[in-house]
Amino acid sequence: MRILVAEDLYLLRDGMVRLIEAYGHEVVATAATGPETLDALLKWRPDVSVVDVRMPPDQSDEGLRAALAARAEVPGLPVLILSQHVEQLYARELLADGAGGIGYFLKESVFDGDQFVDALERVAGGGTAMDPAVIAKLLGGGSATRRLGGLTEREHAVLALMAEGLSNQAIGQRLFLSDSAISKYTTSMFGKLGITDDEAGNRRVLAVLTYLNNP
Repeated sequence: MRILVAEDLYLLRDGMVRLIEAYGHEVVATAATGPETLDALLKWRPDVSVVDVRMPPDQSDEGLRAALAARAEVPGLPVLILSQHVEQLYARELLADGAGGIGYFLKESVFDGDQFVDALERVAGGGTAMDPAVIAKLLGGGSATRRLGGLTEREHAVLALMAEGLSNQAIGQRLFLSDSAISKYTTSMFGKLGITDDEAGNRRVLAVLTYLNNP
């Protein structure tokens, strides 16, 4: 994979570059500020990018806004947000375009290289890779709580794993359920949420997250 790393802290940026290269992938560019990130995303159009949220010059949400701007120019450009913070407004906007190729992890939730590279590969393939802690934050509002209120405990579990980007087969393995049982829970869950099911699993996940996070 051709990968861009956008992170303002030198040691962390250099560490990610070395880790990515150790797994046999190529880092085509790095960036340390929001404007650099946007320029690099549009110039290199990498297979996937790792982008921090808070970057110079203002240390607010420059990285996330750069990712949004780049995906507006290049729909579906794969981006994995890696941050210490969940910026709810822009995170919801990032998820809302329905194009796939999106991930959002908290730095504290990445425990090993395999997990990190697996997330990169999933996003590069047009899928989703969502940190459960990020999902919990995005679904924590009152409107989301009301919408989720009609789901059973098992349907909640299926939704959470689906939002992480897991396939029905992987969800079944995690919950010790058959594929047919997962299909049944999924159909019921989408019916209760008023969302039409389709065969595009990653778009379905994004649709659920978008629906739950719109008042």
